[in-house]
Amino acid sequence: MPEALAAVFPATTLQTCIVHLIHLIRNSLDYAGWKDRTVLAAAIKPIYTAFSAEAAQVELNAFADGPWGQRFPTVSVAWRNAWDRVIPFFAFPPVVRKVIYTTNSIENINSQLRKIIKTRGHFPTEEAAAKLIWLALRNITAKWSRSAHDWKQARNQFAILYAERFSRPSV
Repeated sequence: MPEALAAVFPATTLQTCIVHLIHLIRNSLDYAGWKDRTVLAAAIKPIYTAFSAEAAQVELNAFADGPWGQRFPTVSVAWRNAWDRVIPFFAFPPVVRKVIYTTNSIENINSQLRKIIKTRGHFPTEEAAAKLIWLALRNITAKWSRSAHDWKQARNQFAILYAERFSRPSV
């Protein structure tokens, strides 16, 4: 899929769903007992809050070589195995990362679409499926009342990062 996306949209920055990063954090905590989770969470936080991918790599190495990494080596291994899916996140400025990290809108939409499609079973034509998805998206977006927290700052950063592709709709 990423290769197909890159072929159609060559200038795309592909970021694997950030939920995978959240799951990676949660899974890291699963290796620890209840009393160690808070301290382990604090020990891995410098990895995903680092300023750049290189700084995050340094933090991951420091974690792995430190006392918590020695005590829970499976955490370092899990992060290293998922590293190629995590590092695109660091290409964005902190304000954009915050919006990406704290916004679960896409997962919410996917969940609602799966629920609607699941109850239908099958479709007589491709057009019928497209109409159902269009109607579902129309109903889902009709309930939206405000933009994501800190969206204005993130939009400004997107305008800087993607100036040649970013345009404001004409009024």
